[in-house]
Amino acid sequence: MADPNERHSWMEPISVRIPEAVRLTGLSRSRLYELMKSKEIEFVKVGSSTLIPFDSLRGFIERQRSVIGTHARP
Repeated sequence: MADPNERHSWMEPISVRIPEAVRLTGLSRSRLYELMKSKEIEFVKVGSSTLIPFDSLRGFIERQRSVIGTHARP
């Protein structure tokens, strides 16, 4: 069983801010906002901060992979 006090070198975050989402996905800031507006990527407002759930970014990328897979030639 893992020790709850053990420090990991990297833990997956719950959410990220816009600049980090841009860095992680490679998408432009404006494209990210378009995806948020169209509800393809979820976001949460906390005061003036905009947070994007990490699993929403991961889910978006996974959905794009499956779309590309359906268009691949045999």
